[in-house]
Amino acid sequence: MKGYEPRSSSSCAACKFLKRRCIPNCIFAPYFRSDECKKFAKVHKVFGASNVSKILIEVPEEQREDTVNSLAYEAEARLRDPIYGCIGAIALLQRKMLELQHDLAIAKDRLARYAAAATTPSAAIATSNNTFNSHVSLPPFPEFFSCNDFSDNFCHNSSSQSPPFTRHEMVDDFIQIPYIL
Repeated sequence: MKGYEPRSSSSCAACKFLKRRCIPNCIFAPYFRSDECKKFAKVHKVFGASNVSKILIEVPEEQREDTVNSLAYEAEARLRDPIYGCIGAIALLQRKMLELQHDLAIAKDRLARYAAAATTPSAAIATSNNTFNSHVSLPPFPEFFSCNDFSDNFCHNSSSQSPPFTRHEMVDDFIQIPYIL
């Protein structure tokens, strides 16, 4: 029980929210301090006080604080996005990571071409003549589920748009925009 403070006469946030008298061995008291009423309200709204109590009883005491923090995070994510919860946030971050990896692959390819052009003068002439014919092979870009609730530029589900790049498609990185729209 990290950060456990001996309680004063005030009730814990759970007992305040549930409007009951806080007993000395209250299961919620070490994890929902009296000033964390909103934290408990969110957890209660998503999971219910009875279920949270059962979970805390089953979890070893040294893991209860982490459990409460996880429940609070999941409850907040579930209230923000009732369909996907924290999985939606994870999918969004994974998709952004893949976009950044794609951009990094293009940047590394450009850097390698410019470095090669700088070291050999004949390559510089060939590179300047073939600037618009150079291509970058896209790294694998897995498909994720549809995420209608997110307002990000990669989550448009319009049938009028052309499909995104395929895994093995070549992109001319000087003519086409390398972002998946």
